[in-house]
Amino acid sequence: MSILSSEILDDFKAFITKHNYFLVIGHKEPDGDCIASCLGIAAILDAFEKPYQLLSAGPFKRSEIKKYEPRFSNTMDFLDESERRQTGLIITDCSELFRLGDIEDADFKGLDTFVIDHHKTAGLPDNAKGYINADAPACSYLIQLFHEGLIGPLSKETAEIIMFGTCTDTGFFRFLTNSEEAADLLAASSRLVSYGVEPKKIYNDINYDKPYSTRKLLGVLLSRAEKYLNGKLIVTYETIEDTKKYGAEGRDSDALYQLLLSVKGVEAAVFLRQDTPTTCTGGLRSTDKVDVSVIAAKFNGGGHKNASGLSTEGKTDTLIPAIVKEFARIM
Repeated sequence: MSILSSEILDDFKAFITKHNYFLVIGHKEPDGDCIASCLGIAAILDAFEKPYQLLSAGPFKRSEIKKYEPRFSNTMDFLDESERRQTGLIITDCSELFRLGDIEDADFKGLDTFVIDHHKTAGLPDNAKGYINADAPACSYLIQLFHEGLIGPLSKETAEIIMFGTCTDTGFFRFLTNSEEAADLLAASSRLVSYGVEPKKIYNDINYDKPYSTRKLLGVLLSRAEKYLNGKLIVTYETIEDTKKYGAEGRDSDALYQLLLSVKGVEAAVFLRQDTPTTCTGGLRSTDKVDVSVIAAKFNGGGHKNASGLSTEGKTDTLIPAIVKEFARIM
């Protein structure tokens, strides 16, 4: 059973008790796991009666996280030098400072930092403390373990948030393999149900109430998909014109990846979006053996073996051949 060691729990408890104020932040373009992890940490700080500010560079484009946006700010509160010495920075579902995005008036330099993350490509920033478990299927699950280890059972509200984040990153448990961590996560999720969580409600929150425009865009992206490397790789892309026509809100990339990976013989899928005339973001997914984090790392990205992201300069018409070339090295 995956139980956080007393040393790890003591480290985080000492970090909390040492500081009088906290900044809590996750990666830019947050997903459900990122938001839930931040809110889970907020619940821990509430239990310690410690004040904090939740920060996010956003944007909150996903419909399932939109309701949580008012709890976050993209402008850091001003802190004088005395206050900075008493402030702790907690980074979750991320460890690289550049992935935090643009926060107005942000100056994290020199702040005591604690990281809780689960990404394979992650590493602790200089002089930071923390806990990174790349085998953990979701960061929210790790936050649950910290809460249970330091405080005890979660409230129903916090348990619902943690289940929401866990289900977001595991595809409602579809991505779990036969591993000790998967077994532990399922056991932890069963505890969330005992705290009052209704799995059906969480599923509905994640998958329903999508804007009609996203269904139309999904059709466009599917029609544009092309197979490479003897059908083992499938790639599609979104243009700036697509974004203008269908909007950027309420994206449902999970449905797109499910459909692309369901094609017979496909082992990996890539979705690129042209954000500006000179920059692209993208998502990479694989079914099993292919480690897409290796590819993402070559394009200023990272993540997990079967799910990673990238953000890089370039245009889709030149990036796609470059990405296919990298996949050809490992497939």
